[in-house]
Amino acid sequence: MPDAAKPAVLVTAAKLAPEAVAILEAAGYAVPCTSGYPSEAELLAAVATHRPIALLHRQGIINAAVMEAAAPALRVIARHGAGVDGIDLAAAEARGLTVTRAAGANSRSVAEHAMALMLAMLKDLPAVQAGMRDGLWEKTSRMTRDVDGVSLGILGYGAIGSKVARLAEAFGMRVAAYDPLLPAGPLPGPGERVADLEALLARAEVLSLHCPLDATTRGLIGAAELALLPRGAILVHTARGGIVDEAALLAALDGGHLAWAGLDVFEREPLDLASPLRGHPRVLPTPHLAANTPRGAVGMSTGAAESIVAVLAGRLPALQGAIVVPGGLRLAAA
Repeated sequence: MPDAAKPAVLVTAAKLAPEAVAILEAAGYAVPCTSGYPSEAELLAAVATHRPIALLHRQGIINAAVMEAAAPALRVIARHGAGVDGIDLAAAEARGLTVTRAAGANSRSVAEHAMALMLAMLKDLPAVQAGMRDGLWEKTSRMTRDVDGVSLGILGYGAIGSKVARLAEAFGMRVAAYDPLLPAGPLPGPGERVADLEALLARAEVLSLHCPLDATTRGLIGAAELALLPRGAILVHTARGGIVDEAALLAALDGGHLAWAGLDVFEREPLDLASPLRGHPRVLPTPHLAANTPRGAVGMSTGAAESIVAVLAGRLPALQGAIVVPGGLRLAAA
């Protein structure tokens, strides 16, 4: 039962890290949860029941209807992670809401997952494992790749992409990156900066995506872009599903232009049971769990919780880059 005596911070998922719950409860907030991946109908019912002062957003879509149903109590929407594509930012701004994100809290975890996918595919491990299960012993009939010297293209050189570059450099990969949001000049880390996306694609034996999903990146990697990759290239995707045209990706895999795709994110999540991406012999899929390490999960949860507490107290969140939409925030101290 909801605690009517305490303002609520509604978590849009089935659970939240205990460390984050403790932060919110210590600040005097009740912390109810929805189910996993709540529908709009469930979210509408939950905000009607709990009248939350804040939403801690993990799963589902926070649209204008949900915000309107939560008015006038709702003041903050805090993203459990860095990507805010599941929140209607324009609707939040129009309603004077503050939107925050746990920027950088999961960057190491996601970078490691991208590298794990990359290494597994460069060594053909999914196919090798399938052969072993079928009774094969391909010691002399199969050749895998050396990682050293492979050309890695990184699209998006922020907290995650720059960490992937450092990990790849340790393996001897030749790193190039494209990020139009960075200031002009050399990259602030390993690798060579290229002038445009086409130049990046043309040289990327492995392409790793680390850009946000917004109007400029939705469908950014489609048939034309995949065709620019060298034949036999590998795609690693741990960003947001809508960046890649999945029909074009399947065509590139089926046609043999791409050797592998390692996918942690999809256009629709959870991924449909009938999706050909689930069982494709050249796809290494994971269920959007790149950030789900103990450190990553706790960092995202506590970062979001601390942002809520700070904003509601009239302070800036501690995480750099946490404020996405200032909304009606009135800061007591800079």
